[in-house]
Amino acid sequence: MKKQKVLFVCLGNICRSPSAEAVMKGIIDKNGSGHLFEIDSAGVIAAHEGEPADARMKRHAIKRGYQLTSISRPVVPSVDFDYFDWVVAMDDQNVRDLTGMAPDEAARHKIVKMTDYARHMGYDEVPDPYYGGDAGFELVLDLLEDACQGLYDHVSRK
Repeated sequence: MKKQKVLFVCLGNICRSPSAEAVMKGIIDKNGSGHLFEIDSAGVIAAHEGEPADARMKRHAIKRGYQLTSISRPVVPSVDFDYFDWVVAMDDQNVRDLTGMAPDEAARHKIVKMTDYARHMGYDEVPDPYYGGDAGFELVLDLLEDACQGLYDHVSRK
């Protein structure tokens, strides 16, 4: 299998996508397949560019053994759509935003939604926990653990 490059994308790249990056890296490490993957995250907006992940999200992730170490950056369409094999959006608005940024049809075909790979949880989107409480951050991690495992299984079969 050729190295698979996956970019996780949410709105500001401080809650959901850095968490997806950390969860996916955890799954990859557990399976000893780090040499087969490159994982990154970005946001559709640049409002938090240069900032670490949200402190609340980090706190909940640490409880599960995940370290959110990435620094927020915006999607760079001229680079990211060419470089990454998979552009994984957290919700329908992210899909619409990414589709609008995509430079061509080939790039649009790289856009998928995170919950399309969920195996057990019946959600259509990974909800943004930013304005909610602890339960929202826990739900995000539950969804990401399920869907990242599904994505890993799918990509690993290619």
